Order: sequence, then structure tokens, then C-alpha cells
Amino acid sequence: MKLNCVIIDDEPLAREGLASYVREVDFLHLTDTCENPLELITLLDRQPTDLIFLDIQMPKMNGIDFLKIVEHPPMVIITTAYPSFALEGFQLNVLDYLLKPITFDRFFKSANKAKEYHRLLTRSASANPQKGEESNDYFFIKCGNKYEKIYFDDILYAEGLQNYVTIFTSKSKYVTLLNLKNLEENLPDQSFIRVHKSFIVSTKKIDSIEGNEIFIKTNRIPISRNYRDQVMAKVLTDKLWKK
Repeated sequence: MKLNCVIIDDEPLAREGLASYVREVDFLHLTDTCENPLELITLLDRQPTDLIFLDIQMPKMNGIDFLKIVEHPPMVIITTAYPSFALEGFQLNVLDYLLKPITFDRFFKSANKAKEYHRLLTRSASANPQKGEESNDYFFIKCGNKYEKIYFDDILYAEGLQNYVTIFTSKSKYVTLLNLKNLEENLPDQSFIRVHKSFIVSTKKIDSIEGNEIFIKTNRIPISRNYRDQVMAKVLTDKLWKK
């Protein structure tokens, strides 16, 4: 799942520099850029935003003032040339504080922090839904003229073929007009893993691994060489008992 992010900076070169970094990170999606926080306030009402890269010294309203007046802002990473605002920023619960000029290594570390924090929030919300709310444990897909409800816990694996995906569950299989990348971005990544250019599997449903194949019930799913190390690390870490 990608994080929708917005860049706020009054300097065009600074905005473009951060935008180029965002494009290099596969779990970030740049939805917009703004020259000042006033534009952002309007933007937040129009589209969902998970993460803000926020400059401090800007005309009309600075970044610190913005954080003081906006209730329940998305995750915020401050980007500034002024280290003196760090303490005040962290008192306002910013996630990280990047000093310009920002290197890609430092940016990527900060982006990963946002990803992990977002995952923690998502898990918490899923495990503890608010009274009167349903937990976010299912989705709908269109199969022909019918909309099918699928629970994440029912999925065994999914197979992609060009612009179609077949989702195999414990109850049935569903074919929908979707590509595997879209599906992967919307599945909870703590429970699902890409094992091949054409296959995603539920890690909870894996019965065994032998050679370059995963066994789920009577199904055999190939593991490609490009994904093997990632698969073995995710599936076996902390779960493999040794002598």
C-alpha cells in the first residue's frame, strides 16, 4: 500500500528535488505540491493525504504555525534549512526533521520511518475498531456484472495474467479486471508477499516450501529467483525452529 504524500515549500527547486526523491521510492505516491500551507489546508479537504513534507520558513504562514492550528494533521516530516525549530517541531509530534540540503539516504530513512509508523497505525485501527465502525478486513471487486465481497483472511493466493487477476480463496476463485501491481498495493503487506511476477500469496496460508515452490493446500505456486531471498526472509524469520 502506498502513502499519499504532499510537498509544501515556497522554493520551486526544493519542491522538485523532493519530488524526484519521492518518485524513487516505490511506497510513496506524490499527490500534489504546494507553495504555502494555506494551499494545503484546501487540499486536505479534497483528497486523502498520509504524509506531508513541510518546509518552515514560508510567506503568509510558516510550517510551525500551520501545525499549531490544524487539528489531526497527517504524518509530518519537516524539511528546513533551520535547525533551531527542531525542538518545537517534535513537541508538535512531527515524525522527523530533515535539514537542507537533504541527501537521498537521509530522505529514504525518514520515508521508511513514515511507512513503519503508518503500518503500526493501520494495525492498531484494524485490531481496535471504534464503536459503531467496522474493521477494515474486506474489500469488493467487480466480477462480470457482480460485485463480490472478499475477506483478506480468506485469500490463499492471487495469480495475474496481463490485465486480469484471479483471486483464490478458501471458498472460491474470482476473476476481475485488475493488474497484480494494483492488487499488491492494496493488500496489507504484513500478510501478503509477492513471490513471482505473476503470483502473490498469503503468508498465513503457506503450508510448506520445497525447492522453488510454495504449497498452499493442493496448490503449487512457483517462487522466482528474483523473489526467493525476500520470501524466505519474510516467511521464516522468527518462525523457523532450529536445533
